[in-house]
Amino acid sequence: MKRKLIRAGAAFLAAALLLTGCAGKKAPVSGGAQAASSGEPETVNIGTQQMPNDERIAIVKGCFQKELGVKVKIMEFQAGDIRNAMIAKNIDFALLGSSSAVLGIANGMDAEVIWIHEVLGDAEQLVARNGSGIHSIRDLKGKKVATAFTSTSHYSLLQALKMNGVSEKDVTLLDMQMPDIYAAWQNGTIDAAYAWEPTLSKLLQSGHSLLSSKDLAEKKMATYNVEIVRKEFAQKYPDLVAKYIRALNDAVELYRKHPDEAMEAVASNLNISKAEAQKQMEGSTWLDTKEQLSSSYLGTSAHKGAAAASFADMADFLYEQKSLRSKPSSSTFERAVNPSYAEKALQSTAG
Repeated sequence: MKRKLIRAGAAFLAAALLLTGCAGKKAPVSGGAQAASSGEPETVNIGTQQMPNDERIAIVKGCFQKELGVKVKIMEFQAGDIRNAMIAKNIDFALLGSSSAVLGIANGMDAEVIWIHEVLGDAEQLVARNGSGIHSIRDLKGKKVATAFTSTSHYSLLQALKMNGVSEKDVTLLDMQMPDIYAAWQNGTIDAAYAWEPTLSKLLQSGHSLLSSKDLAEKKMATYNVEIVRKEFAQKYPDLVAKYIRALNDAVELYRKHPDEAMEAVASNLNISKAEAQKQMEGSTWLDTKEQLSSSYLGTSAHKGAAAASFADMADFLYEQKSLRSKPSSSTFERAVNPSYAEKALQSTAG
């Protein structure tokens, strides 16, 4: 599908009227996570998606502009297109689902995972249309089910089908981006969909949930939204990557300390009610920098955490499903997960 460049950075940054979420002056980030920074780029290009998470808050509140101290350009994409933009070097940072990141890295995308935006829970669900006759996952046989291919929802859908003994051949799987899923839902051309917020809430108005990503996480099949950075960019500007992480941490802190302000910022930007923003934001688990570095997630530079193993397991599954032509080694993801920038960001914040 064609890339949708919805808004430019200036439009988002104009919304940064209140900067409560961007903490005051911090210790400067000096030295590099991998190499000494050589100057600064004229513009940092940030690829994002319309999701009610920490990155959305950081954009609305101007945290990236404040922390990075350089021109910031925000570009919005649909799920699959953002990975292609990263491969083409059109963006420096990208927010995407863990399965999309795994596919890209397994296929040679030169990028590193530096942040987990959220551990997906009720914010992604498999929903069936009311009156469709679908009351369980086994009832999906013979039905039309939509999701965004290579996304976390696609991965979760395939896992759900496998767990319930339903073959992909038994259902008609349709590759659609979230706006297209909602349009197809409205005109009755699909029976079910695995979707994320804010589209999910629209589907639930006339549908019912069969399964959530929280259910799968409890079965050791967790999915995430993650931040990746071009490795070339990170090696050249390591200090900026650490500052980028500080901006994301600022957003998490705002959500935890001033939830009403954070919800209002997201609601206004996504054109939803505050109550809806609250519901969507509470549907996932958010992590601050210290939590990112725990063994349950990114881990440390010396001891990588569970995320790398989770990505390797996801790659194995995608290989079994023939979404990958070759099976990558677990070391591929050990190398791709890079906690050093979060370590540097945490050190500078404490300094």
